[in-house]
This record gives sequence, C-alpha cells and structure tokens, in this order.
Amino acid sequence: MNKTTYFAKPGEVERKWHVVDATDIPLGRLSAVVASILRGKNKPQFTQHTDTGDFVIVINAEKVKLTGKKATDKIYYKHSMYPGGLKSITAGELRAKNAVRLIETSVKGMLPHNTLGRAQGMKLKVFVGAEHTHQAQNPEVLDITGLI
Repeated sequence: MNKTTYFAKPGEVERKWHVVDATDIPLGRLSAVVASILRGKNKPQFTQHTDTGDFVIVINAEKVKLTGKKATDKIYYKHSMYPGGLKSITAGELRAKNAVRLIETSVKGMLPHNTLGRAQGMKLKVFVGAEHTHQAQNPEVLDITGLI
C-alpha cells in the first residue's frame, strides 16, 4: 500500500481562464473568491508550494461595491521615501480614479507575500468596462454570487 502524499508538479497543472463580473459585488467578497481561484484552492490537486491556480479576468471594475462608509473612511497610504512624502487616497476616490488598482491591491493583499504569491498575482487581469482583451483564451464566465 503506497502512502505517499501527492504533490502537483508545475508542468502537470491544467490552467483555465475565468471571467468575473464585479458589478454590485462587495470588494472584499470579490477579492476573497478571486484570490482563492488564483491560488488553486478550488482544485483537488491544490499544493501549497506550487502555483496550481487559474487565470482570472475581472470586468466592470468601476462598478464594484464598497459597503458601509468604506468609500469615505477607508484610506490607502503610500510614501515616496522623502520627508513629508506621505500620500493618501480614500477608497471611493481610488475607485473613481483607478478602479483597476483598487481591485489589484485588494486581491494581492490576500495572496502569500512571497515569490509564489507574486507569480499568482500576475494571473489577475482587471478591466474597466465590460470588454477585455483575452477573447482568444476562451474564458469561462464564473458566477460568484453563489460563492459569496
């Protein structure tokens, strides 16, 4: 009786493409589901130290929902590393200015903070509007309303 644990190899992984519509879906719920798919946790051959995830295309990024007072009270900070170089922007302003960055920041914050997480984050494609440039990959429409 063989009692070895199965570990997925990078060459054995079959990757799919999924399209997610972000219209009226809360940002955190959307990010959690997308991060799980990028990691490959929805697959039976999930292996923590191997990139087993699929590609995810998020469309209508500007229509993502910010619940409660997050649009005015949630603040994103960055620093230029110069004295007095602290910049801040609220989540509502960021959604209006650059909705792609809002979703990318949220999803990548839920991925591992190492080389593997950066590789998994590169499989996320976010678009403003309903059109995307990955029609050649024949992506499947993923309805995440049942998953959240």
